[in-house]
Amino acid sequence: MTMTRTDAATGGHEAAALLEHTRTVVDPELRSALESLPGPMRNIGMYHFGWEQSDGLPAAGQAGKAIRPALVLAAVQALNGDIPQAVRAATAVELVHNFTLLHDDVIDRDATRRHRATAWTVFGIPDAVIAGDAMQALALRLLAEDPHPAAKAATGRLTACVIELCAGQQADCAFETRAEVTLDECLSMAEAKTGALLGCACAMGALYAGAGPEAAAAMDAFGREAGLAFQLIDDLIGIWGEPSHTGKPAGADLAAHKKSLPVVAALSSGTAAAAELAELYGGPLDADGIRRAADAVDRAGGRDWAQTEAADRMARAVGHLSRAVPDLAAAGGLLSLAEYVTRRSR
Repeated sequence: MTMTRTDAATGGHEAAALLEHTRTVVDPELRSALESLPGPMRNIGMYHFGWEQSDGLPAAGQAGKAIRPALVLAAVQALNGDIPQAVRAATAVELVHNFTLLHDDVIDRDATRRHRATAWTVFGIPDAVIAGDAMQALALRLLAEDPHPAAKAATGRLTACVIELCAGQQADCAFETRAEVTLDECLSMAEAKTGALLGCACAMGALYAGAGPEAAAAMDAFGREAGLAFQLIDDLIGIWGEPSHTGKPAGADLAAHKKSLPVVAALSSGTAAAAELAELYGGPLDADGIRRAADAVDRAGGRDWAQTEAADRMARAVGHLSRAVPDLAAAGGLLSLAEYVTRRSR
């Protein structure tokens, strides 16, 4: 699928409208779920989503883009389902995503998220981890209490997805202590850590629309490929993104010596720049070291490879989507969201 600049702009507007609508319908359900938690966990959850200060006073923060719940609702729409009946499922997906963010911030020792201090830096590691655990439980409770006939199958998919997410996170952590990681290993890790939940979101939308197993599998494959494209772009942003847009320090992934996809592609290139990057990754990186490492990734071809691979993954995603929705005009919402996440520049 080739898009003109006008098409991309139109898709961007459609994606923005979908994300705004998703926040409008999902946030009340999300707030209600969080408010059911015991005091300290409720406060951490509300703080993480930007709705409260650490002292419990109201805040007008950013709750996130809502890409994953938007995929649930867009999949329902593409298959002519009833969107309001899927809001609880979309909320469950958003809770699972944010439980992983709380835990990831602890594991990665990230100090900022969404332009504010991360929960663990404010409330401590034990409370942040426990709040994340509670969010996962809330997600499963929402589905367990959902009278929709697809709720049981959706619960099975979401729980299997959480196990896959954990496997992806474990692999990501293991890579940090390994001298060499292959590109195939890195891609498999990214599919588990990022692609799995996007695929699950799309498949859950298919289930809530009453689709059969073949359509749900095609939707899952679409989301996984789009998720890999998303991760590739996210990894590029982790190196070259503007802190004013990302909410994180410049070159944060390089400073943490993360073996992200562009980095592993660069290290595998066999070039002089790859050797330079490997040497830089052998010790701590100050601001100048981060700049030099980013330049080495670029010169070794990591940046170009990631951009090309993201486009290829999106082409594969569209192929899978056409199996579930032969008339792609009906899947405009899904396509606009996929285009949105792979065209981010910051």
